[in-house]
Amino acid sequence: MKNTPSCVRGQSFQPETKRSPAGLQRRDVLRAGTAASVLGMAPHAIADQLTTTGKAKSVLFVFLTGGISHHDSFDMKPEAPDDIRGEFQPIATKTPGLQVCEHLPLLAQRTNTYALHRAMATGSSGHEPACHMLLTGRLDLPTGFTLNDVPNAKEWPSIPAVITYAMQNRQHRLPPAAILPEPSVNEAARFRPGQYAGQLGSKWEAWHIDIAAKCPLGNGACPDCFRFDGSKFEHAASSVFEMPTLTLPEGGKQRFGRRVDLLDFMQEQRNDLAFAANQFDQQRQQAFALLTDPHTNHAFNVERADPELVERYGKNKFGLSCLMGKNLIEAGVRYVQVNLGKNSSWDTHADNFRNLKQNLLPPFDKCISALLDDMSSSGLLDETLVIVAGEFGRTPKINKNAGRDHWGPCNTMMFAGAGVRGGNIVGATDHLGAQPTDDTQYPENFSALIYDTLGIPRDATWVDMEGRPHAIYRGRPIAGLA
Repeated sequence: MKNTPSCVRGQSFQPETKRSPAGLQRRDVLRAGTAASVLGMAPHAIADQLTTTGKAKSVLFVFLTGGISHHDSFDMKPEAPDDIRGEFQPIATKTPGLQVCEHLPLLAQRTNTYALHRAMATGSSGHEPACHMLLTGRLDLPTGFTLNDVPNAKEWPSIPAVITYAMQNRQHRLPPAAILPEPSVNEAARFRPGQYAGQLGSKWEAWHIDIAAKCPLGNGACPDCFRFDGSKFEHAASSVFEMPTLTLPEGGKQRFGRRVDLLDFMQEQRNDLAFAANQFDQQRQQAFALLTDPHTNHAFNVERADPELVERYGKNKFGLSCLMGKNLIEAGVRYVQVNLGKNSSWDTHADNFRNLKQNLLPPFDKCISALLDDMSSSGLLDETLVIVAGEFGRTPKINKNAGRDHWGPCNTMMFAGAGVRGGNIVGATDHLGAQPTDDTQYPENFSALIYDTLGIPRDATWVDMEGRPHAIYRGRPIAGLA
C-alpha cells in the first residue's frame, strides 16, 4: 500500500532520506524544527510552559469508527414515530431519569461514572471529512486537501500529533501520544484522513501502533471480523494481537522477534539496542524505548494478563485494545487513541438493529464497563479523561434496508474521569434526535477540551512546514461536564 504511515508493527527503520508518508524528507523536518524555534512557541517552550491547572495527566479517546447510532445507544427517542424510534427499548439506569439502550445493561449500571453530551455536531455527513474534522479538531478543510486520498502533507495535523509537538519531553522515554491497534481505514483499505501529522511534519507524528493480527480472509471489523453483508470471517491464526516488531536497518545485528515469548530477549538486549538506537533520530530512538522499557512491556503484553481481567474486558479487539490503551496510560503515555472498528464497523447502513444487537453493542458494553471499573478501582480515572465517540451520529429515519445512514448534525459523546460529574447530561436534541436544541459543540471545542485537560497553554501555537504559525486552540473547551 502506498504511503503507509510508519507503524510499530512490522516496519523497517530505513535511512534518514526515506520519504515520510506525507511525502516529506528529513530536510523538510529540520526546516520545520528551525521555523518552530523562530515563529510562535517552540515545542520545548510549550512543554516548559505546561500549566499545573490541567485537569488530568492523560486522555484516553475510544474512537468508534463509522459512527455509532445515538438513537440506539445514549439518546433514545421512545416517543418518536416507529420509523424513528426503532426496535430497541430504553432501560432505567443508576441515574434517576436517565435511560439508555436495553443492550447496554452494564453501562446502565455505571452512569454514575460518566457524563453524556448529546449535542455534538461534527460538521459533515461524509466519513472522510467528518474524520478529518473530529480527529484534527477543526471544521475547516485545508486548501488543496483532497478527500478519499491517502494521508498527505496538506492535512491539518491530528490531535495526537499536536500533543506530540506541544508536550515533547526529552527526559521521558515514552512518546506523548499513541494510536492503536491499527489505523482507521475504509472498505477499500484507504486511510481515513485526519490521523497523521500532515502540515506539522512527520517529525511530530504520534506513535501508530499497528498491533492487531490480520485476518487472512478479508479486511474484517472488530470485534469478530464481521461485515455488514452478513458474511463471517475467521480471526487470524490463534491470537488477537501480535507483539510489535522492529527490524534494524541493513547492517544491524540485532533483530526483534515477533511474538510475546521474546520479551525476555528484549530485556537482555536493552543495552545493545540503546547503542544501536543512537544512530537514528529522536523519533526512532523512542520506538526502541517504547518496546524495551520494562514499563511498556507490561502495556503490550495484554494476552498474558490475568485471565479474569482479560475476560472482563473481552478477549477480542474491542477488549484487548482498551486494556492496552489503559496500560499505556499507566506507563506514562499522555494521550492514547483506541480505534474500535475497522472498515467503519459502526457504519450500519443495513441491518442496523441486528448488527448492533449481535455484534457491536454487547462487546462495547462489556469492554467500556470493564475499562471504567478498572481505572476507577486503581485511581487512574481521577487523573485521566476518558472519551468515547464516533465521527458522527446516524440518521433519525430508518432506511429501507433497516439501517441508519450518516448524520453529521448531532451525535452523543461519553466523558468520564478527570472531574467529570457522573450522571450528568449536557446538551440536548429535538424530539426526533435530528438537531441540537441546547449547547451545540463542534470539533474545535472537542480538541480544546483535550488540550486544556492536558494543560497546554491557551496561546500555544504550532508551526507548519512553510514556517507559518497556527493557533493550537480553535475554540473554547466544552463546559458543563464537571
